[in-house]
Amino acid sequence: MHTIVVVALDRVMPFELGIPGRVFGSARDSDGRPLYELITCSLDGGPVRTSLDFTIAVEHGPEALARADTIVIPPQWQADFDVVPDGLAEALGRVRPGARMVSICTAAGLFAATGLLDGRPATTHWAFADAFAARFPDVALDPDVLFVDDGDLLTSAGAASGIDLCLHIVRRDHGSAVANRAARACIVPPFRDGGQAQYVERPIPAPLTTTTAGAREWALERLSQTLTLTQLADRAGMSVRTFTRRFREEVGVSPNRWLVRQRVERARELLERSDLGVDAIAAEAGFGSAAALRQQFQRSVGVSPSAYRRAFRAEDAQRVV
Repeated sequence: MHTIVVVALDRVMPFELGIPGRVFGSARDSDGRPLYELITCSLDGGPVRTSLDFTIAVEHGPEALARADTIVIPPQWQADFDVVPDGLAEALGRVRPGARMVSICTAAGLFAATGLLDGRPATTHWAFADAFAARFPDVALDPDVLFVDDGDLLTSAGAASGIDLCLHIVRRDHGSAVANRAARACIVPPFRDGGQAQYVERPIPAPLTTTTAGAREWALERLSQTLTLTQLADRAGMSVRTFTRRFREEVGVSPNRWLVRQRVERARELLERSDLGVDAIAAEAGFGSAAALRQQFQRSVGVSPSAYRRAFRAEDAQRVV
């Protein structure tokens, strides 16, 4: 069983601390058996103060990190990018080669401070992005995304984006079917559209009398068809210019980028759950040709459709990676 060790640091934020246990604990195979072992540890094995007015008891010390296949570090309250908690570097030295490292929110600064992120892509909470970039110029920071997956090192934006990242890890390990069941158990969407740019503080706009939600629902029911921006705008009762602006305000990405993502997700589902050939899947997902599907799938997922199918067929979803 894949072992996940969550490191609780002093003044840890309880919500983020609970995310890995809630999401990975909800990841089960088709027979209901858990797919992950969850362990929480502290740097000294003792109780840990939270950012609120209570302390949590932790049963494990840093020795637990030697067992970890994945290490998750949630953020501390009022993170200081110039300060690394005493004992953290030594504790991380216990991690076996090849273990996966995951940070939630500003905990990415701890990876950066120990040099783990030098020359690598990462993200953090949008409110701390400028301070992070100034302190760690060697990190390729992307402040607009909900999470960054760089193989063995993954970082997420603030707070609830930790849920997005943990579900992504479940999907990467066991496929969409398992991740979707975990998301339903947690009553959260399997994935969220757009990035954290949609959550950045801005002047409050005038109340919207109309939205693009109806057009999005209409498009999701017709992914196999050719869908134009004009059609979507007409469906919403807006001009193309207004629709495009309103869509980006509501979703965080352009209509075309959103549509491609929905089609890729539809293709992923069909690759996992059907025996359709690539040509048929391309038509069903609205890509028009197998070549277009392969190009967009490779760009979005990082592997070819055939490689994805071999790895993530539904009947293999129980496997432990």
